[in-house]
Amino acid sequence: MKIRKIAKNPPLSGRSAGCSLPYIRPYRVLVVLAGFALVLTATLSLALPLAVRRVIDGFSAGSAELLDQYFSAALGVAALLAVGTGLRYYLVTRLGERVVADIRKAVYDKMIGMSPAFFERIMTGEVLSRITTDTTLILSVISSSVSVALRNVLIFLGGLAFMLATSLKLAGLVLLIVPLVIVPILVLGRRLRKLSRDNQDKIAESSGNAGETLQAAQTIQAFTHEAESRRKFGAVTEVSFDVAAKRIKTRAFMTVIVIFLVFAGIVGVLWVGARDVGADTMSAGALVQFVIYAVMVSGSVAALSEIWGELQRAAGATDRLVELLHAEDTVSDPVDAVSMPTKVKGEIAFQDVVFRYPARPGVKALDGVSFTVKPGETVALVGPSGAGKTTIFQLMLRFFDPETGQVKLDGMDLKTLAREEFRKSIALVPQDPVIFAGTARENIRFGRPEATDSEVEVAAKAAAAHEFLTALPDGYESFVGERGVMLSGGQKQRIAIARAILRQAPVLLLDEATSALDAQSEQLVQKAVEALSADRTTLIVAHRLATVKKADRIIVFDQGRIIATGTHDALVAEGGLYARLAKLQFTEGLGV
Repeated sequence: MKIRKIAKNPPLSGRSAGCSLPYIRPYRVLVVLAGFALVLTATLSLALPLAVRRVIDGFSAGSAELLDQYFSAALGVAALLAVGTGLRYYLVTRLGERVVADIRKAVYDKMIGMSPAFFERIMTGEVLSRITTDTTLILSVISSSVSVALRNVLIFLGGLAFMLATSLKLAGLVLLIVPLVIVPILVLGRRLRKLSRDNQDKIAESSGNAGETLQAAQTIQAFTHEAESRRKFGAVTEVSFDVAAKRIKTRAFMTVIVIFLVFAGIVGVLWVGARDVGADTMSAGALVQFVIYAVMVSGSVAALSEIWGELQRAAGATDRLVELLHAEDTVSDPVDAVSMPTKVKGEIAFQDVVFRYPARPGVKALDGVSFTVKPGETVALVGPSGAGKTTIFQLMLRFFDPETGQVKLDGMDLKTLAREEFRKSIALVPQDPVIFAGTARENIRFGRPEATDSEVEVAAKAAAAHEFLTALPDGYESFVGERGVMLSGGQKQRIAIARAILRQAPVLLLDEATSALDAQSEQLVQKAVEALSADRTTLIVAHRLATVKKADRIIVFDQGRIIATGTHDALVAEGGLYARLAKLQFTEGLGV
């Protein structure tokens, strides 16, 4: 399945370059300490060749005491280097873990508040891939690559300075090689970044495909679709591998060029230096010192070429995270949101609302819909599938905004209110109940996290869920599995109803709330719903008209428009669409 990408906001390069900076700033002290450890280890590394030179020249001096001092100094430098390296690793790795944890939280915080329209353009599996795989790449860069890169830059500069101080002639020969090494790093690095970005996109596509199919494993098995699903996942994974192979080949080619040029240069310089030692224009210790510095400089250049590839790969991952962090939502809270009153009455009003779903811009889901629900009134929304009933709930919760017209709660346009604030006044029972991987008690308490255990059980009893919950192995503390796989459809629906009852909100939205219940449970839940809706505004969407007969008012929808309004008896007497639906269900369907 092809993933539709988020609309990008070019150029990303500037933003991605500084993506991590805002998350690093709060930890300045840690950065300074890590920087100190970094400079210390680089300085000590540069001091080692000096000690080696003294030791070699000490042999020719013939002083045992002086030789012992040089060896002791070399050992002391090595000990400090070991401690400094361990300290650098601890500080930098801790910083990386902390920063990446903050980035993950920031991306999740952004995504969890995005409207459903956003997830029409990107699969949740891809979002998860970006939060996990891409942030892991950034962690690798912050906790390892950047630290090693900075250390190698210091060693490169320091080593170059010591080489110049040791022998201008040999250092000049080394400097001739540097441009030959830098050019392939820069040229191939740009290609690496593009390939790395493509590679991460394909990995995310593979993750999205796997997430979608694994969540629907039972349906796939029921329709014997395993082979086709395996084929599709295999194809996506192979494409990801092919892109990764191109990236690996490019990076390997860059490594070959850099390492050959670097060490070929060292061999040439060593050859010239050996001739100078033979001619007595340079001491053996000075040559060894120069060679060690040359190896350190060349090694740092080779390491930087490797790290450059890692940085380009991480830059691609950063681009993808920046897209999420800067994604624009079609629904947002106003800057100067109006405050909700302390007590919400629950009056609902739709005024000439026109709405199209972003994925279906050519079809009006609602076309000029206007109605008002008084506080405490129970209104049923009925009509054929696709008539616009559930869309009313989508707009009532402000998952989407109407194209034209207004949706109001207690006379206030929802667009002028903060979503989190007015949604606290609404309890929803969706057609397909969402059950989280946790205990039954936790799932009910989701409606009101501060509720006591006794309040949870009272809500469960009202929703006719107490009996089956107490029969579970651990009662209310029983684990119900991911998406409630250990429960039947009716049990999941009753938990969702208990969750809504516990919320104690002045507005109740019931979307086919009893569709998965057996006749006995439906009768019990119906009584609970009637008691629940007695003192609050209730909107009921139902295909089964038996659940809406007792509503104060029934609104009939067809093709996004309201075609009739009235009580059950009045609408049946009119002989329109509602009467035909009622006749089909009560006479032919139910035999009543």
